[in-house]
Amino acid sequence: MSNNSGLYILLVSVHGLIRGHNLELGRDADTGGQTKYAVELACTLAKNPQVERVDLVTRLVNDPKVSPDYAQPVEILSDKAQIIRIACGPKRYLRKEVLWPHLDTFADELLRHIRKVGKIPNIIHTHYADAGYVGSRVAGWLGIPLVHTGHSLGRIKQQRLLEHGTKQKTIEENFHISTRIEAEEITLGSAALVIASTHQEVEDQYGVYDQYQPERMVVIPPGVTLERFYPAADNWPTPPIQKELDKFLKDPQKPMIMAISRPAIRKNVSSLIKAYGEDPEMRKLANLVLILGKREDIMTMESGPRQVFMEILQLIDRYDLYGHIAYPKHHNADDVPDLYRLTAKTQGVFINPALTEPFGLTLIEASACGVPIIATADGGPRDILAACQNGLLIDPLNIEDIQNALRIALTDKKQWQEWSENGLTNVRKYFSWNSHVEKYLEKVSLFPQRRVQSLLSPLRESPAVEHPDWNIPDTNHLPTADRFLVCEIDNTLLGDQEALEKLIQRIRNEGNTTGVGIATGRSLKSTLSLLEEWRFPMPDLLITSAGSSIYYGPQIVTDTSWQRHIAYNWRRSEIRKVMQDIPGVELQSADAQGKFKISYFVDEAKSPSVREIIRRLRQHGLHVKGVYSHNMYLDLVPIRASKGDAIRYAALKWGLPVHRFLVAGASGNDESMLAGNTLAVVVGNHSQEIEKLRGLPQIYFAQGNYAWGILEALDHYDFFGNLSPTP
Repeated sequence: MSNNSGLYILLVSVHGLIRGHNLELGRDADTGGQTKYAVELACTLAKNPQVERVDLVTRLVNDPKVSPDYAQPVEILSDKAQIIRIACGPKRYLRKEVLWPHLDTFADELLRHIRKVGKIPNIIHTHYADAGYVGSRVAGWLGIPLVHTGHSLGRIKQQRLLEHGTKQKTIEENFHISTRIEAEEITLGSAALVIASTHQEVEDQYGVYDQYQPERMVVIPPGVTLERFYPAADNWPTPPIQKELDKFLKDPQKPMIMAISRPAIRKNVSSLIKAYGEDPEMRKLANLVLILGKREDIMTMESGPRQVFMEILQLIDRYDLYGHIAYPKHHNADDVPDLYRLTAKTQGVFINPALTEPFGLTLIEASACGVPIIATADGGPRDILAACQNGLLIDPLNIEDIQNALRIALTDKKQWQEWSENGLTNVRKYFSWNSHVEKYLEKVSLFPQRRVQSLLSPLRESPAVEHPDWNIPDTNHLPTADRFLVCEIDNTLLGDQEALEKLIQRIRNEGNTTGVGIATGRSLKSTLSLLEEWRFPMPDLLITSAGSSIYYGPQIVTDTSWQRHIAYNWRRSEIRKVMQDIPGVELQSADAQGKFKISYFVDEAKSPSVREIIRRLRQHGLHVKGVYSHNMYLDLVPIRASKGDAIRYAALKWGLPVHRFLVAGASGNDESMLAGNTLAVVVGNHSQEIEKLRGLPQIYFAQGNYAWGILEALDHYDFFGNLSPTP
């Protein structure tokens, strides 16, 4: 791929089971519309001549309980598109709610993949909150535009659960909802473009976020794969799924009322069964077919789906619907278009009675097969019905409303025919993947143009020519180092003179290829003063002011490209103005402040929580990251800055993988550099707030205090040898 070639687009979708064929839709709550959307977008983008390469990056799953397909690192989708699977936490399949602690590692692995490709993507496009968190970090490190599609939103989910009587504590325990919402806020603050499926999603759903920026949002509905979803020909043979339905139905030739969804409470299948069961005439008119994912044993399912199925079985029994209702245990992806075609052949109707519906992909699939649709008057269905003119909207909680709509669709043959034809015509006009991609690329073309940059290690290039701001002296270890030791100063590197001297001696004796760095919340002046006082040699890399400044020593050259990078949306005076009105916070002294750092003392007895402080700033349209430590120090830095981000930026710039960095810290403001793929050590005299990292892989909790703990870690990781941790 040459530098002047087409777009390199990197799609990120972390959770669920993603493969290029026979998607296991409805297998669980995580393998549904989003996984299908991402695969179909990747395939259609790759067909466009403006696009050179598409990588869809997801989590690698190596688990005997799922197909070995998900353990393949690379799956080719077409000559220009592939699925890339990378490590993210344990190898076994995990639900999305427990992936959060592993996303820093995923981000590092994604960066590693990009280095392997040797080109920086033109765009990173993330799907859902977890990928948004990863993409915000990686796009930030690389300085490229982030595009995001939310699919479903945490604040909306929380509202609905609270409205249904679920306690906040239960929501937090089950869904880690505050972590998800925070990730969404960060993503919305970072994204150059947010793609929504409906206008309602933009106004009513994103509208409740602090980082709501409608000018960066565009409505581009997802498409339908017309090669798979089309009406049945006159000589269409009976499909295999018919045998499964025949097991349930007395008269399989009757029109079908078809519903396809996950077995989730919000899908409201019980109201549909009640509407059908309470109307004897309806049973004479049509059969009811429910396709609710796949199952082996209802009793081994998770509690939500199990509850849905138990209620369905009770309702079937209550209304004695045996012979009138089908609910097969198994189907595959190829059966789904056949189910729509069967519905059309019997002159039936497709219904989506969900309580809420962000989009409703099944509605456009059914329409593409010539089936009239009935759907909840919410979100996506409103836009779809307005465009396609092929059915009716209903109140999903009104049984009579559902019955009336079904009766019209099943008895008025002229109306049925008109709706069927309207759907076939309009779905091709408004909801094809080709039209989606055309609008998508039109929006992306408005981003500032930049060539696809080479990621060849700058060690092999001439820094003076390629990077004019890198005035790297010959004596710097950065060009020759094959590993790096980076330490926080306070309570980590400095504090015990004897241990410090031993550490310096070991680096001199054994660390010929080791670079040394400092990462601290202190200003550059304060850092240099302290290092001089303790007689510590000048480091090769200085990350100061909580990750908001990077310098390369011993000439202490500022990395101006990092400053330009983090200056994004940084409004210092406005931040200070908002902070003046917050009780319990007091500005630290002038020498603690930096160009991209504002530092406060916090009195927890008088102040709101740090989360609430950050939220207030965001509500004023201010993009900040809060770094809180020792229950009293709050540093406000740009949204792209942190010690961890600065380390990864320097690692990428100098072509050194982050797993060859040993980082040492002791408090909450070190968390961003300790998490992820770095080798890490927490020294013995650490703050309680960092204890939550205990047990994470590649974080060693040392017994020794200060530099004694670092010395321990050198042995634990065989840092001057093969960098292989002892068990």
